[in-house]
Amino acid sequence: MEDLKELWNFLMERKKWWLTPIIITLILLALLVFAGGSTTVAPFVYTLF
Repeated sequence: MEDLKELWNFLMERKKWWLTPIIITLILLALLVFAGGSTTVAPFVYTLF
């Protein structure tokens, strides 16, 4: 959580708003990969593609 707090402070301090969609996309992709590795959720994730 400390890394996310530092990232948030960086975005607020440096006004790097263009990084926000990239970060959100990466977080969603990581969650999708994590869910795909789980045995109970994997069949539902594979049907998306």
